Amino acid sequence: MSFEFIAIGDITTDAFIKLSDAHINKNLKDGSKELCVRFADKIPYDKVTLVPAVGNAPNAAVAAARLGLKSALHTNLGDDMFGEEDLVQLKKQGVATDLVRVHKGQPSNYHFVLWFKAERTILVKHYDYEYKLEDLGSPWWIYVSSLGEAGLPLHDQIADYLEENPDIKMAFQPGTFQIKCGYERLERIYKRTEVFFCNVQEAQDILESSEGHGGKLAREMVSRGPKIACITDGPLGAFACDDTDTWFMPIYPDENPPYERTGAGDAFSSTVAIALSLGKSLPEALRWGPINSMSAVQKIGAQEGLLTREQLLEYLEKAPVDYQPKKL
Repeated sequence: MSFEFIAIGDITTDAFIKLSDAHINKNLKDGSKELCVRFADKIPYDKVTLVPAVGNAPNAAVAAARLGLKSALHTNLGDDMFGEEDLVQLKKQGVATDLVRVHKGQPSNYHFVLWFKAERTILVKHYDYEYKLEDLGSPWWIYVSSLGEAGLPLHDQIADYLEENPDIKMAFQPGTFQIKCGYERLERIYKRTEVFFCNVQEAQDILESSEGHGGKLAREMVSRGPKIACITDGPLGAFACDDTDTWFMPIYPDENPPYERTGAGDAFSSTVAIALSLGKSLPEALRWGPINSMSAVQKIGAQEGLLTREQLLEYLEKAPVDYQPKKL
């Protein structure tokens, strides 16, 4: 067993429920937005699309496979129909399943995605599997992302493994529960992270700060341990910082509006990490990320639009002259 890129995190099936009979309400107190439908009524939906084998880590594993790496996924499944479909889909996408544990008598994760216009609100549930770190071998990189609350002890096992294997680099893209448990609980993970990813709101939650733009948040995140921090700000672009410089990276220009935004952040984050694993500098890697993100939002779900390396390099070659990271 020899993999170049191993993604670690939960896997799910997403049921995309496309809505048109809904509206967005802005919360006047904090500026947040709410997806609203009529209470105690029958709400028509346009269609349902099932997308198996997705989640932050599976999306990263598929991105790595598309970009030419020997990719594997370390995850947990139930022994139901959805788990079987997940395994079939991973193999179809070129992702090794050697590190997938199937738990007898347990269901697989299944999420509902309320899709309205180009945005989505996701109803999530992570089942409490018995999380255990499998033998990872000696990959170039591991990519740790969203895990359920029961997976908290797995982070300690990962930290131990990295102490025993100092040459292996780690990307960390925390999910909801990892952010919720706080920086202190996962301090060993943060301090061992080569490159860190989250969005502006998540960075504010982790750092317990309601102020500052993405560049300031990225610099503060680096002070907590990661060698590189990337903070995304949706269609406004992304910020990145290492121990010396801070950059702003604009989105890749595309004449088509986004069709469905699920997976845009995963595509950016995993592609930047993959480019770094291939020996690219941070400014070069930042040019890769938005291209895959742009392509991902043209399809339903997080994986269908992910590019091969040849396709990504074609977009890069025809990019505008000003498609460059700007040093702040």
